[in-house]
Amino acid sequence: MPKLSHIILFCVAAIAAMSAGVWLRAHFMDTPQPPLPDEMSKQGAEAILSANLPDVDGLSQPVSQWKGDVIVANFWATWCTPCREEIPEFIEMQQEYRDQGLTFIGIAIDQQEKVIPYSKEFGINYPVLIGGLNAMSLAEAAGNQMSVLPYTVIFDRQGNITDTFLGRVHKKTLEKSIMPLLQPGQAKSVQSEQPSL
Repeated sequence: MPKLSHIILFCVAAIAAMSAGVWLRAHFMDTPQPPLPDEMSKQGAEAILSANLPDVDGLSQPVSQWKGDVIVANFWATWCTPCREEIPEFIEMQQEYRDQGLTFIGIAIDQQEKVIPYSKEFGINYPVLIGGLNAMSLAEAAGNQMSVLPYTVIFDRQGNITDTFLGRVHKKTLEKSIMPLLQPGQAKSVQSEQPSL
């Protein structure tokens, strides 16, 4: 076989292998990661839930204020294509499951001047906090050892991490993780939080 034919065959094989890798990556990244070791899960939950980050209005927001809800903490950035793809589904799910006690929290690994117009353009209907590059340490504490975006962490109502997703996650996959945590009649009650008279 001539040398040119070998080169062409090699290139075709390389392209096929890369395409298969991209397909496998996309296919298998839409599943939860293996459960975190207990110590990492505790430390990650504590790191995220104890964070205070500014929202799009510049007001400092403690993440712990949403404890008691099922929380989906999503680490994202405006320049991240998979992030842009999953946010509309998050908006839809926030609308659909809000009354059952679901709260999405977008933690932007980005600059405020980019996040604010982006949030308005997309009509994000859940809290968006601006963490900048420093907030990546929160995702790393919760198992994102490769510093990949997007990274999604699910908490039960007690503040325990139940699942983490590395890369883009689709609505149907996410629903499989959150639905068991959203038990009927378990929505956070405002009345029960008020002191009795």
